[in-house]
Amino acid sequence: MEAIAGRINEQQLLQQLLREDRSEFLAMYGRRRVGKTFLIRNVYQKEMVFQMTGIADASSDQQLSNFFSALQFADPNNSNETRPADWFKAFEMLRSFLQKSTARKKVVFFDELPWIDTPHSNFLSALEHFWNAWASARTDIILVVCGSAASWMLSKLINNKGGLHNRVTRRIRLLPFTLGETEAYFKIKNIVLDRYQIIQLYMAIGGIPFYLNEIMPGKSAFQEIDRLCFTDGGLLVNEYQNLYRSLFKSAERHMTIVEALSQKNKGMVRAEIIQTSGLSNGGNTTKALMELEESGFITRTHPFEKKVKEAMYRLTDQYSLFYLKFMKDKRAFGEGSWLSRIDSPAWRAWSGYAFENICFLHIGNLKKALGISGVYTEISSWSNAAKGVQIDLLIDRRDQVICLCEIKFSKDPYSITKAYRAELEKKLSAFRTVTATRKSVFLTMITPFGLENNTYSLGFVQNSITMEELFG
Repeated sequence: MEAIAGRINEQQLLQQLLREDRSEFLAMYGRRRVGKTFLIRNVYQKEMVFQMTGIADASSDQQLSNFFSALQFADPNNSNETRPADWFKAFEMLRSFLQKSTARKKVVFFDELPWIDTPHSNFLSALEHFWNAWASARTDIILVVCGSAASWMLSKLINNKGGLHNRVTRRIRLLPFTLGETEAYFKIKNIVLDRYQIIQLYMAIGGIPFYLNEIMPGKSAFQEIDRLCFTDGGLLVNEYQNLYRSLFKSAERHMTIVEALSQKNKGMVRAEIIQTSGLSNGGNTTKALMELEESGFITRTHPFEKKVKEAMYRLTDQYSLFYLKFMKDKRAFGEGSWLSRIDSPAWRAWSGYAFENICFLHIGNLKKALGISGVYTEISSWSNAAKGVQIDLLIDRRDQVICLCEIKFSKDPYSITKAYRAELEKKLSAFRTVTATRKSVFLTMITPFGLENNTYSLGFVQNSITMEELFG
């Protein structure tokens, strides 16, 4: 078993299924190259009795031949069978094979399930019959299915309205690595980067294990971003189109939403997205927003004390934002392209927003740093056009405190100036006045290296969180 970086909760759940006294149907989904297959194969290495990986763009006959090859590999002593004519026969053969196994728990793994379900193949009906009529009545089967195509996994399996309705007993939405998991992964790979360098990488390419696996030792974050994103043959040069088209059936709609959100750092409400993108205000847009959120590309927050329908969406997928800001339709390309942009106005604007995204993706770490991990909170934003005030992150706490978070990215301890102090005082005053909140409002600064102690910060900032806490 290879070492697994992080994924503690997911590993615990997978191990727990081995101890249950009933059969389990686990669906795992997540974006392309997030490490689903690696996790399943490593945790269930000893218990895996059958596994099949779907073939992209293959016919039903080809998928059945693929199944038969996988079954022959799992049961090499059985030479009497012939290739099944359909999926019902295929699952009969799988059932016969499993009945012969003496293993206490038998893990059956179908990877890239959406590819296996070809048109008119009746694969899902056969899978449903296999589970409902046989496997679910036993105590020794763990049926695991994975897929990167989020729209298929959600609509066809997890939210199935037919025979598989509510049949999935467990689900795992596998998200990219956190900063802490990224650091642990680099340690396994013997890559030595300090936390500021890791944050620089994370802001550009996110926590996708497949991308991180390309990082070479002995290079800086800036050099590796340059190589992966701006050099001929770089892994991420053409990844953007492939990424969305591998995940979503109507990928153009999803990319249109993502590209609209990339134009406004503070996020958009649904009406703004529709106006900017030109999409219709209908069910397809609702579905696309849900799929992007479930896949971890966008984050939804609700304005402070506002209705749910006024939710704010922001693009939080680091690679997509980086691609749209610096790679798409840009002339600057080739070695040195990224290094030449460092500390430019465009770089400073992007880095501020990208660091904000990291904070949105690490709310649990922020709560831990504030000592409120066990306190119920609601995450929101707030703005008031009349006052000219925008607050991107509020942590509204059940203990009668609201943390008003200001997020600033810098390479040194951040210095609050006289002018910035006045701006912060305006925000605090406007928020208290307009909302008429009775809760205490704590100003919380989130910066990579903390605050420089001066007359404008001392006694004014209640909490200061650094990048160290984001890795915790």
